[in-house]
Amino acid sequence: MGAYILRRLLLMIPTLFGIMAISFAVIQFAPGGPVEQVIAKVTGQAGDATDRISGAGGDVGNQSFDTGGEYSSKYRGAQGLDPEFIKQLEEQFGFDKPPLERFFKMIWDYARFDFGESFFRDISVVDLIVEKMPVSISLGLWITFLSYLISIPLGIRKAVKDGSAFDIWTSGIVIVGYAIPGFLFAILLMVLFAGGSFYDWFPLRGLVSDNWHELSWPARIVDYLWHITLPLTAMVMSAFATTTLLTKNSFLDEIRKQYVTTARAKGLTERQVLYGHVFRNAMLIIIAGFPGAFISAFFTGSLLIENIFSLDGLGLLGFRSVLDRDYPVVFANLYIFSLIGLFVSLLADLTYTWIDPRIDFERRDV
Repeated sequence: MGAYILRRLLLMIPTLFGIMAISFAVIQFAPGGPVEQVIAKVTGQAGDATDRISGAGGDVGNQSFDTGGEYSSKYRGAQGLDPEFIKQLEEQFGFDKPPLERFFKMIWDYARFDFGESFFRDISVVDLIVEKMPVSISLGLWITFLSYLISIPLGIRKAVKDGSAFDIWTSGIVIVGYAIPGFLFAILLMVLFAGGSFYDWFPLRGLVSDNWHELSWPARIVDYLWHITLPLTAMVMSAFATTTLLTKNSFLDEIRKQYVTTARAKGLTERQVLYGHVFRNAMLIIIAGFPGAFISAFFTGSLLIENIFSLDGLGLLGFRSVLDRDYPVVFANLYIFSLIGLFVSLLADLTYTWIDPRIDFERRDV
């Protein structure tokens, strides 16, 4: 097992390098980079642009406007701007260096977990991610907990009642819940219960109230649950569907095996057979997939929900960073989450072997 773990760890290096290389290459062809973003701000609203640029623009009103030139054709919208101003922007964002040099510098910095600072926010990338992390962690923990709390008992019940009216109706509900996009369900909940057209029972913005720090501990808990009810409901509706059906099918496969027939023939009750014999084998695939579900719940599927309910988490941060072409934040998110994903994949394999020692990833058939 040690050799397998070492091999997987070593394979992470080229995999992560490939992910970053492909993403970096794609970015080079994407229009509207950070220099063009600033140029657009300067030509449209000079005051806003100079507020966001430290030492790059100077007094835009006193720029010597020069038509034509090298930079006019290089950047869209740069016609009429002083080439020296564009050069300063390139130096500030690091675009005065060749792409390969910029890429390998980024890889070297990221290997030392040095992610630099945001282009357009006066804060380091690490501090920015840490600042947004509590919202995503909060959502991820609750989604994982509630989806497993609902999925496993429901899946077991559906397997026991396979083909019954209960199984058919719950399958219909699960499939419909999975088919409806979470953001549409979020909008429906907002219209119904957040002051849209019917009831005004739940808040529409944020994870807690503005005066949360002034409340007592019991009031803080109630306030937090009050704010998170609608976002969680919208996200859990589709989150538990896959696990429910997977649990049902896994239990059905085990129930039909010979050892279950033997256990019943020995006089064991249906409950003893189900939870004493079937449960451990049937739950192998569910438990082994828990690390991946636990981590992915932090970072996936919450972008639109965060936007709708004004929850300032990692999903919204990544989306805004892509729109703003804030490359340090974009690539840092990609690097960190890719690295986490690779480690979670390894952890899932190790969980398989922990639950069922018969699984051996190092064994090869001759």
